Amino acid sequence: MTTPPNSTAQNPSTPTADPSLQRKIMRTLAKKSFCTLATTSPAGRSHSAGVVYEMVNSTMWIHASSTSRKARSIVQNPHVGVCVPFRRLPVGPPYTIHFQGTAAIVPMDSPVVAELLAAGKLTSTSGHGALEMPTGCFITIEPRGSIHSFGPGARVIDIIRDPLGSGARTFSLDAALQNEVNR
Repeated sequence: MTTPPNSTAQNPSTPTADPSLQRKIMRTLAKKSFCTLATTSPAGRSHSAGVVYEMVNSTMWIHASSTSRKARSIVQNPHVGVCVPFRRLPVGPPYTIHFQGTAAIVPMDSPVVAELLAAGKLTSTSGHGALEMPTGCFITIEPRGSIHSFGPGARVIDIIRDPLGSGARTFSLDAALQNEVNR
């Protein structure tokens, strides 16, 4: 078995340095709108929930109830995991982009929220009565460390031939954000 270029299957701790892949993944995060958000309660119990999100620059924004399990857990422990699944092919496993991040609760009456709403940046997450919700809040997530993915940047034929060894990629998030700033 040959390892395709930029694959991390042999050494998953080696970051991929391909700036075009980094841009592709960052653009994909900005285009998509659904992810799973994993939190941990103060008692150490994990919780995962499907949520709708919007990216504003490099920050993920999610609307929630301040009384929800995810919001209560974030208040106690801001370390979260995020997985964005999406289909590229009608068969096989979905592609994924996943990372760890630091979350924070932002009140609905925050000036930052008002500014983003006025600029039309939170339209997907603020619809369906979300802004009138008495316990509503936003959760922001700043990705940290590395972004891992399965699928993006790999050739489809390589994934079909060797799904375990060809589709995984990892890169330093700091490098990706720096590339976006320099564009």
